[in-house]
Amino acid sequence: MEYVFSNQLWEWTGEGAWCFITVPAEYFDEIKLISAQPAKGFGSVKVTAIIGSSEWNTSIFPDAKTSSYLLPVKKEIRKAENIAPGDTVDVKIIITSDHPTTD
Repeated sequence: MEYVFSNQLWEWTGEGAWCFITVPAEYFDEIKLISAQPAKGFGSVKVTAIIGSSEWNTSIFPDAKTSSYLLPVKKEIRKAENIAPGDTVDVKIIITSDHPTTD
């Protein structure tokens, strides 16, 4: 299953410099349903993510506060795509279950 959306890149204010893009809440129930396999760490769902010309394997994580999933965006991807917190980013995620994550 594929999802295409635009949302703002934001930086987590806790320890570390993690940056995320929130998957729209409207997709939460569907993603949760189609990925209803034995739970992975933190309820994560394996995806292939695409931003611009960058494609990588990672996982999205449920966020109870927003009833949505969070897509972590690594520094190397942010640098390659010249994006920074506050930028609105076009994203494609493909739900998978057959790849190792490279977070």
